[in-house]
Amino acid sequence: MKNFNLISNGVLLLAVIVLFYFQFHGKQQSESQGVIVASGNTLKYTKLPIAYINVDSLLANYKFAKDLNETLLRKQENSRASLNEKAKVLQGEMADFQKKVENNAFLSRERAETEQRRLVGKQQELQQMEQRLSSELMVQQQKMNEQLRDTINAFLKEYNKTKGYDLILSNTMSDNILFAKPSYNITKEVVEKLNEKYNPKK
Repeated sequence: MKNFNLISNGVLLLAVIVLFYFQFHGKQQSESQGVIVASGNTLKYTKLPIAYINVDSLLANYKFAKDLNETLLRKQENSRASLNEKAKVLQGEMADFQKKVENNAFLSRERAETEQRRLVGKQQELQQMEQRLSSELMVQQQKMNEQLRDTINAFLKEYNKTKGYDLILSNTMSDNILFAKPSYNITKEVVEKLNEKYNPKK
């Protein structure tokens, strides 16, 4: 009985020493972002198999995302320039029509009404063109977003074959992850590897 008490006290003392060790030594290791897990009769310190990517930073630094964004901006600028040019011409025609009406320059009222209908028709065409171009740009942006998402997802599947993460989260302007240690952030490495693989000539 004495031996049993002695052994159980020894085990308890050992457990207390181990707990104190992890309590004070664990603070020094907290930057490596691990947890203590039980493995059989031993306690082991291991890193959680999770990571996150800051999407804003990825999109700002990934060359493919930048190229897609520039393509879309060029299309928007071209559409806006085309619309502005047609609107300017229409404005000129409307101002000319107004002057003719004020100076009684039309030979008949019917001619004035015909011209007015023509200008109203052109104005409606311009509005329809604006809606069509806006719709086309939205479709284009959606396609580009899907293309970008598919590229990143395909890369992450391949990338994770060697990394072995159980979970990779996305984080946009700290929306999803309110706090995380920097060691879980894999954005920089992912952006570097994506840019290495990106070939704009393809």
